[in-house]
Amino acid sequence: MLFKLAFRNILRNRRRSVMSIGAIAVGAIAMVLFGGFVALIILGVQTDTVRRAGHLAIYRNGFFTFGSGNPAAWGMQGYRDVLEMVRADPVLAPMTVVATPTVALFGIAGNFEVEASRTFIGTGVVPHDRDLMRRWNPYALPYGTMVPTGLDDGDITKGVVGTGLARILGLCEALKLSDCPPAQVKEKSDVPVVADIAALADSEKSANAEPPDTRPHIDLLAATAGGAPNVISMVVTRADRQGVKELDDASVIMHFDLAQQLLYGRGEKRAIAIVLQLTETADMPAAKARVNALIKARGLDLEVRDFIEIAPFYGQVLGMFGAIFTFIAAIMGVIVLFTVVNTMGMSVMERTAEIGTARAIGLRRSGIRRQFLLEGWILGAIGATVGIVLALGIAVLVNHAGLTWLPPGQSAPSPLAVKIDGMWKLHGGIWIGLMVMTTLAAIIPANRAAKLPVVDALRHV
Repeated sequence: MLFKLAFRNILRNRRRSVMSIGAIAVGAIAMVLFGGFVALIILGVQTDTVRRAGHLAIYRNGFFTFGSGNPAAWGMQGYRDVLEMVRADPVLAPMTVVATPTVALFGIAGNFEVEASRTFIGTGVVPHDRDLMRRWNPYALPYGTMVPTGLDDGDITKGVVGTGLARILGLCEALKLSDCPPAQVKEKSDVPVVADIAALADSEKSANAEPPDTRPHIDLLAATAGGAPNVISMVVTRADRQGVKELDDASVIMHFDLAQQLLYGRGEKRAIAIVLQLTETADMPAAKARVNALIKARGLDLEVRDFIEIAPFYGQVLGMFGAIFTFIAAIMGVIVLFTVVNTMGMSVMERTAEIGTARAIGLRRSGIRRQFLLEGWILGAIGATVGIVLALGIAVLVNHAGLTWLPPGQSAPSPLAVKIDGMWKLHGGIWIGLMVMTTLAAIIPANRAAKLPVVDALRHV
């Protein structure tokens, strides 16, 4: 009976009730749509990070803290044994999609034909493993057709550069890049480093006595683990946009064997890291614990890091959008709060005589309070339900509209979409939160109604 009376009281002033329900529904729509959009962004950033860097990386102990200044000196001896240890482990094997060695290095890239040079940041990868990593998409995100890596397991001379580096080194025409101005040739006196690279490259070619290669190529100069300069020639098969200008102007991705040749010369070949990509991100804590257990059991001087430590950008994105969502939710909550307080306050004012009559025939103050609280709860339940249903309909329209946007750090537009599937926790939390908010908002007018003096309420006009 109490619920029936509360529902009828809401229908007394339908216009005011509809306005209140509409305000609650707008709040629900805003939170559902933004929450789904943020969820898709976070999953997209996670997917891109895992495709590039994997879930876990095994380094020589101390590399993560000190090794970036001199990667060659922190190479992992016996990396093949560590790789076999991971691949053969009965616990890790079912969780792992790819376990692959990588090499990180830096040096100077030059194209002495146009007398241009630039410092580069290089990564050596196994082409087949890199292709497998780039297929990781457990969340079924709307990625387009995967572009070939430009690397070849059978040809270690091939590599890929950033479009900015290709522009700086005068490879626009050779690689048929659009929106890429030709390089400006400088005087030879301005580029002594390029002359040094050219001399080293010429001596290497004359020693090998190979016919000249007409494919676009650059020469890479780096210091070996022993400190001696080393130079190699790399055929550039493609230029990829990296999304971040600093990385686009310096990125070089090459075959793992070629990177080892550049970094270690004729010395012992090592790997800088062994990267593990797992089937599911949820397996990462268990996999990390297992790798640490294997390292400890074998007494290896290694450490393991997850992608959250390797790529702090992911955690920053998570924190930023979490703060934005909290701010939007707080604003929507304040709007709902004042709307319900105003609606219930007007209802108390209009029903003062009715409240006095109910108190006069024996209804306690707690009964009056419960009735108004129930009215606030009903307003919240209806508004939240209507808002979530409308938000899901709007999300379907947005997802089928073909809209795109350019996320931070990306080089190509991504579909503008709102995640719907698997978001029941968010939707349930919004529904419960709005009902709690409207119920709390009804406390103030409910207490005022319950404390009205019976005599004053009966003679209220």
